[in-house]
Amino acid sequence: MIVKRAGRLVVLAAVPAAVCLTLGLSGPALAEGGKAYQIDLAQLNASGSSGTVMLSLKGNQLTVQIESEGMVPGQPSAQHLHGSTKGHDFKCPDATDDTDGDGVLSNTEATHDYGDINISLTTGGDTKATSGLAVDRMPVADKQGKISYKRTIAVGQDVVDHIKDLHVVQHGIDRNKNKKYDFEGAGKSELDPKLPQEATAPTNCGEVKGAAVGSVPVGAIETGGGSAQQASAPVTVRDGAAIAVLAVVAAAVAVTRKRPVAVPVRRGNTGGGV
Repeated sequence: MIVKRAGRLVVLAAVPAAVCLTLGLSGPALAEGGKAYQIDLAQLNASGSSGTVMLSLKGNQLTVQIESEGMVPGQPSAQHLHGSTKGHDFKCPDATDDTDGDGVLSNTEATHDYGDINISLTTGGDTKATSGLAVDRMPVADKQGKISYKRTIAVGQDVVDHIKDLHVVQHGIDRNKNKKYDFEGAGKSELDPKLPQEATAPTNCGEVKGAAVGSVPVGAIETGGGSAQQASAPVTVRDGAAIAVLAVVAAAVAVTRKRPVAVPVRRGNTGGGV
């Protein structure tokens, strides 16, 4: 078992549903051999948004549960699993990726780091990458700016094999603080001029960290190059290991276990829509 804070990964094997409940996520009971990955969402674009994600795999059934806050009240949030299922390693962006210096990290600028859409986390209908801007099928934040999402979808073997190379991004910011998406805040979206930039800019991101051991380092659009960073590789819980209660939004994590585990190091680089 491995636990890592601040927008990073908690990997659990055959985790009891009670543990998931401590995260504010009503996690499904996992069959033997099932796996769950906790991801903490950290803000982008100074949005103030944060959240917790649980990815649970049973065979080819992927359950995605998201609890986030600091979203734009009453507005839909496009959300996706970004990354690669071809062994390439991406990461969450930061303010330095605002290459045009306009003060807004656009989706196009961020894609260099977090990669293209693999799965669109819609509330209904298909979950293809082509549904990335299907805002009519994306969750809507409540009056307090909170989103609660849960959906189980069938995924391909490539996703099962590379789930640890994927990560979650939610979109939608309120740059001019008027509690809605409009063109006054940041102009038009570079993805669709009919949409405001506020609607498509990323608001948070969370990596399945330390999981892509042996992944191929990449630069922009999977071409190679980029700087290396270190993270702990995931280790599954051994039989008899004790699991401590996980706090909501991973403010603090306490873990006890009977047996020590070796934690290898993996490399992570950049690469490369909503």
